[in-house]
Amino acid sequence: MARGGHETEIKLPASDVSSAKTLLYRAGFRVYKRRRFEDNTVFDTPSLALRKAAALLRLREAGGKAIVTYKGKPVVSKHKSREELEVEVSDPRTLREIILRLGFRPVFRYQKYRTEYKQPLRAGVATLDETPIGVYLELEGQPAWIDRTARHLGYAEQDYIVASYGRLYLDWCARRKIKPKDMVW
Repeated sequence: MARGGHETEIKLPASDVSSAKTLLYRAGFRVYKRRRFEDNTVFDTPSLALRKAAALLRLREAGGKAIVTYKGKPVVSKHKSREELEVEVSDPRTLREIILRLGFRPVFRYQKYRTEYKQPLRAGVATLDETPIGVYLELEGQPAWIDRTARHLGYAEQDYIVASYGRLYLDWCARRKIKPKDMVW
């Protein structure tokens, strides 16, 4: 499976899993992909060339599948939009070795539980992400759909988060005055 294109998204803070599910169900969303554990490893060069270019190389293992993703530099306004190229890989262990031999190193690992939701006959995806630093809804789709859906869920534009989970984790650690490591359970 190969997928290429563009992603446009925002994150929204949620107080807890139960209230987030209630918001989604009341808005007509239904589970599209059941809750699954994700283990993500972000790779970069020793000089952090990808981070400096605001790009990303990630290996995600979830639900017995592995996906390698390249994300280009984001265009950030009230939404985050960027190139996203993904391909499913059959052997994540070997792919990891290839990445290492090409000179990349793991620089950040993060985990979450993700449930994907869709509204019947509508474009766009809402995900419910349970992370070690909190619960988030993520809306991915066309900007007008994102804005309409966020309003319908009770959020305003000032609630939009366009930061990555890596940035959210660093900010979370800074507020607690703890040294960042990996965002894992």
